[in-house]
Amino acid sequence: MGMLQDFRSFAIKGNVIDLAVGVIIGSAFAKIVDSMVQDLIMPLAGKLLGGLDFSNYYLPLNNQGTHLALAEAKKAGAVFAYGSFITILLNFIILAFIIFQMVRTLNKAKRSEPAQASEPAPTAEEILLLREIRDSLKK
Repeated sequence: MGMLQDFRSFAIKGNVIDLAVGVIIGSAFAKIVDSMVQDLIMPLAGKLLGGLDFSNYYLPLNNQGTHLALAEAKKAGAVFAYGSFITILLNFIILAFIIFQMVRTLNKAKRSEPAQASEPAPTAEEILLLREIRDSLKK
């Protein structure tokens, strides 16, 4: 029972729960960024570059020919799918930049929080009496 109790106390700690929530939100956010790149950015980039579809860019490694769609070329054999890699790399760069900006903003917010002016603790009555005795002895 000792190990089960240790695991329970570990799993209930606030940091573990915060991490789990962060992973879940991060996963959902990654899907949003993935959709943004594949459905918005890459089609615009393809249009600007003459109607190119990056997702179907590949180099055939089994003499498939470059006229096939990527899915069909993969069925025919190995391909070097650099278009998919470019899309995924762009996903990563956007996601990393957004996370960097979030962390940067949080760090600025932590630094800019005003330090609470700590008032000195009230002096104990015994100390006040001792000070009076000291002062009267000096006189």
